[in-house]
Amino acid sequence: MKALSPLFSLKTGLGIVAAAAAFAGANAMAAAPAAEQPSVVIVHGAFADGSDWAKVIPLLQAKGIKVTAVQNPLTSLADDVAAANRAIDNQPGKVVLVGHSWGGTVITEAGVNDKVAGLVYVAAFAPDAGQATGELGKDLPTPPGIGKLSVDKAGFASLPAAAVASDFAQDVPAKQAAVMAATQGPIALKAFGEKVSVAAWKTRPSWYIVSKNDRMIQPDLERAFAKQIGAKTSELPTSHVPQQSRPADVAKVILDAVAATAK
Repeated sequence: MKALSPLFSLKTGLGIVAAAAAFAGANAMAAAPAAEQPSVVIVHGAFADGSDWAKVIPLLQAKGIKVTAVQNPLTSLADDVAAANRAIDNQPGKVVLVGHSWGGTVITEAGVNDKVAGLVYVAAFAPDAGQATGELGKDLPTPPGIGKLSVDKAGFASLPAAAVASDFAQDVPAKQAAVMAATQGPIALKAFGEKVSVAAWKTRPSWYIVSKNDRMIQPDLERAFAKQIGAKTSELPTSHVPQQSRPADVAKVILDAVAATAK
């Protein structure tokens, strides 16, 4: 058998080495872990429950995001923060924490959990450390819906069905507003006087959705919160519940937060 020429042997050897390197590189790329996509934990507000987010949740799940809606006891700030932390701790990795209305106060405290990578405030309170929700916005006119609260003998406040339709969710169909009134969670009035001890927005990136036609929190107060916390801000021409009337727009902001906080 005729011996191979040195040049041929060299070319062949280099080709094999190059092919092996390319194969190893391709395998390394395939084996490289994908970017970790945070889970989403949603904290509902007063006069609501987790079902308030039933239109947004499927939109997030369609993108492969793990979503948990907390069911707040609404008995105190501490109790709601504890419920949020249980949900956060049960997630496999990082979390984007979403709060609506009173839920904004809850995520301001619970958001210091090490797993929380970002905060999304939806028409929500965003107090500073040492502030109580009831202290916020006192220099502004009382929103129409707040003047219609009904308080029972145990000290829990709720919204009459007519007020839900006219001031809480005035931009959703009447039948939908009636269901929201029936499923609302009354909140202990004392919770509004309880102060947050920390402000997670000082150490976490934040997003804020202002509801321009809000009748439960003054829109100007929402704008002031968004500015104070340095949030990436969006405004929607909605009632207090944009997650009900403009779910795709709300989902988009949450998806932006998930993308920004992924590895």
